[in-house]
Amino acid sequence: MLTAEQNDELTQVDAGTPMGEVLRRYWYPVAFTRELAEFPVKRVELLGEFFALWRSPSGRYGIVPEACPHRKASLAYGVVEPDGLRCPYHGWVFDEAGACVDQPAERDDTRFGARVSAQAGLAEEMGGLVWAYVGPHSPANPAPKLPRFDTYVMEGFRDIGWADLPCNYVQIMENAVDPHHVEWLHGRFFQFIGRHEGFTSPASFAKKHQKVGFTPFEWGIIKRRVLEGASEENDDWKVGHPLVFPYNMRVGGGGVHQMQIRVPVNRTTTRFMLYTVHRPDEGYEHVEQPVVPDYEIPVLDEKGRHVVNYVEGQDIMAWVTQGAITDRTTEHLGRSDIGVAMLRKMFREQMDCVARGEDPLGTIREDHERIDLPCEKDKFHAGAQFALDFCDMGSTRFSPMLDAIKKIHVSAAERVASS
Repeated sequence: MLTAEQNDELTQVDAGTPMGEVLRRYWYPVAFTRELAEFPVKRVELLGEFFALWRSPSGRYGIVPEACPHRKASLAYGVVEPDGLRCPYHGWVFDEAGACVDQPAERDDTRFGARVSAQAGLAEEMGGLVWAYVGPHSPANPAPKLPRFDTYVMEGFRDIGWADLPCNYVQIMENAVDPHHVEWLHGRFFQFIGRHEGFTSPASFAKKHQKVGFTPFEWGIIKRRVLEGASEENDDWKVGHPLVFPYNMRVGGGGVHQMQIRVPVNRTTTRFMLYTVHRPDEGYEHVEQPVVPDYEIPVLDEKGRHVVNYVEGQDIMAWVTQGAITDRTTEHLGRSDIGVAMLRKMFREQMDCVARGEDPLGTIREDHERIDLPCEKDKFHAGAQFALDFCDMGSTRFSPMLDAIKKIHVSAAERVASS
């Protein structure tokens, strides 16, 4: 249980708040690459602030606060030019560093332009997404590097599911260190829905937890479990999978690799994204994919009720029905909530870290090609069946690439069987 003050502090995302300052030390996906290819400027909201994001004709990206420093018109309606983004109102141009490089109607023989700038962030493309960093940085104290986590840069066939959810991101992240919900929400509840809608839910999701564990590591917390019929030698315990601080969770199994992303758009809105790569360990053959497809996953049905006949829809129901911001002053944590308590302590520690002027957990300053995260391959000791259950009973069922994805897994299995 937290006090009202502690809950308020934990869930803040705005600049100047302890948690908001922690969050501004990380990179976030703010657009799909294909969006800026279709139209080169976009209004985006991140951490309670609005920005103008653009792609230059040469393929570079820039991001600045939406309000023009001149007279506050929206730069999200700006004109993209080779040297920057031109305000639609009076034509002032701001480059990727935020410098004002053109001021029509102003005199050239003054230093007025040099005294005007936009507080630019950084933007880069990776894996079909445009990423932004909007925290503090300067030539003397540069921004951290964009982490090239394995899922975003590995070989494989991709798609990205997403939904904008009306709740704070922390209650979603707490789910990432709550193993026991799987056997109930995705087990018993899934079976209940299946009986009423006429389908059979995945048996592996209903296996009883015999033991859970949590290990802090350099990127966050590794979650482990021992399920009935398994032991500590199985992947679910021996390897586990990580919560990647402060807003990701890496999962996988059966040739499926996924990063679950929870972007704090503002304090009561979270963009939930499922970045998935399909690459069976054996038998996979490369499939050309010039554009990474994205698709919106359903949250509510036509009657306004949560869609709960797929795994992520069940999670979304549990997160959103807690309210826009969970009231942690009236909760009752038990022994099974040890991971939740660990995560809250980690948030508190990182607030203190940033207040001391130090880098928080998981920021990286070295150039690198790829960061491999620990993640089980034999999920729920279900073998290759996990991938098919993932396709039929998870958000992938709504992907426009579903048939191609199934073919990848089935064809890979057939090649292995015939070799």
